[in-house]
Amino acid sequence: MQPGFFDLDDRYQLLEKLGDPLPKLNAVADWEGFRPILQRVREKERKSNAGRKGYDVVLMFKVLVLQHFYNLADEQVEYQIRDRYSFCRFLGLTPEGKVPDARTVWLFREHLKELDLMDELFAELMAQIEAAGFIPKQGQIVDASIVAAPRQRNSREENEAIRRGEVPEGWKDKPAMLRQKDVEARWTKKHGKSYYGYKNHISIDRKHKLVRHFEVTDAATHDSQVFDVLLDDTNTSGDIWADSAYRSAEREIHLREPGHRSHIQTKGTSQKPLTGRQKAANRRRAQVRARVEHVFGAQAAMGGKLVRTIGLARARVKIAMTNMTYNLRRWAWLEATGAA
Repeated sequence: MQPGFFDLDDRYQLLEKLGDPLPKLNAVADWEGFRPILQRVREKERKSNAGRKGYDVVLMFKVLVLQHFYNLADEQVEYQIRDRYSFCRFLGLTPEGKVPDARTVWLFREHLKELDLMDELFAELMAQIEAAGFIPKQGQIVDASIVAAPRQRNSREENEAIRRGEVPEGWKDKPAMLRQKDVEARWTKKHGKSYYGYKNHISIDRKHKLVRHFEVTDAATHDSQVFDVLLDDTNTSGDIWADSAYRSAEREIHLREPGHRSHIQTKGTSQKPLTGRQKAANRRRAQVRARVEHVFGAQAAMGGKLVRTIGLARARVKIAMTNMTYNLRRWAWLEATGAA
């Protein structure tokens, strides 16, 4: 028997009682506020008036949010929308309605990449969050996390050519293979272990643990190179925490000039080990700096430690969506707990 409206409403109410997080996520954001930015995806000149009209751009954006919230591949997000009542309600679809397929999801994400819309979408989200009262408070914490990419099976000579910005010999003759090669990801080492991929550089505010600024680079880029890009001058406090990778004598002087207070950890050397006082200071700083690890931990649970795409531009879309989805999730929690 076909379920009626009240049957569906009862099901939705039961899902909420059982802990469905999506209604809270849906309620906090003004999704229509993203439309002016997203609508540019549809402004591309159509070759023909034939064919079915594209899916609503806000709906497609919310599909990407679902995808990153639950760490789903394109095929899986299509399947789950068809299968789950909670996903349909979040998207404003009826269970029997039309659902964007995996190819449509991929193409929409490609349009966001081509039009370079992620910074504008992130800025719109942060404007909404701050308008809700969650302004940057109590200082900021800067850090970076490696986001792994599929490893490339290249020879040493091929990797050397890639590092020089060249296309290895013979690759141009194999366009199908070349499309599968990521020539922008890089290798790096951390704690003696090798990683391949990109980095998500972020700054969060100490009070709310919201990502206020982000940047995406290859994994070999040193954390300190993007430090200035991440600083948030709107924070109510001038305090800044970061690990020792960001510390230099020049930076300590530079931070004092606009009134910042540096709590960047001190690093010792074999020739000049840390004093007991410096170690104690580092421990105090680490207690605050650890808050950023909570952010990366939450993102890891959402699949934020891995990209399955090729190239920096696509990785940036993926990582930006991870930061935005984390902020939406965090915002919903802050609203529910009245933590402004």
